[in-house]
Amino acid sequence: MGCRIRHSLTLSYRACLPPAPPNLAALYPAKPASAEQCVLWKDNACCTANTSMEAHQDQSYLYNFNWNHCGVMPDKCKQHFIQDTCLYECSPNLGPWIDQADTSWRRERILNVPLCKEDCELWWEDCKDAITCKENWHKGWNWTSGTNRCPRGSICQPFKYVFPRPADLCEKIWSNSYKYTTEHRGGGRCIQMWFDPANGNPNVAVAKYYAQNGRDASPAPRAVLLLLPAALLSLL
Repeated sequence: MGCRIRHSLTLSYRACLPPAPPNLAALYPAKPASAEQCVLWKDNACCTANTSMEAHQDQSYLYNFNWNHCGVMPDKCKQHFIQDTCLYECSPNLGPWIDQADTSWRRERILNVPLCKEDCELWWEDCKDAITCKENWHKGWNWTSGTNRCPRGSICQPFKYVFPRPADLCEKIWSNSYKYTTEHRGGGRCIQMWFDPANGNPNVAVAKYYAQNGRDASPAPRAVLLLLPAALLSLL
């Protein structure tokens, strides 16, 4: 990920690493078909045009990861993994959830990003009949061929058996990079993978909220405060 939000209890700000030209904004509208899903971040992106285009490949140089390890992944499912990659690589609004990672292939990771209920459940619904052999896609693959293959003894089966619930998919597949929530899109308390850029980026407000209140902040107190006047009135 090329962009970082530094944050404290009262302040959040963005700091992108200098992207290699051409940047994402320069890509549109010249080549929309090659990287169309990352267009959501074109006005303020941490990724380059090359990264955006590679995110749409079945097996790109970004991670050398093969989505089709148990046969061809359906397009309706694949679009969610492309969007997941676009969010991770391009979003400038994941700073509150960036942790240090002690691995040979990366120095930082995201952890427990609160994903909106609709995004997680639609991801599961569109992928439930896709096939995989592993619950955790971060580790445990056979990489001897240079790309990921199912480990010996594993069985290819539908997502709905590997991930019985939407929360299982969103939380387990990338080692808790995401956290399933019951928060809804537009509520200012969860990150959206999908949004209409014409209406602005809703994740900006979400990142600011968690930067100010801590990434484990609960939205419950806000709901309680909204209900408090009615509760008091009922006692009169």
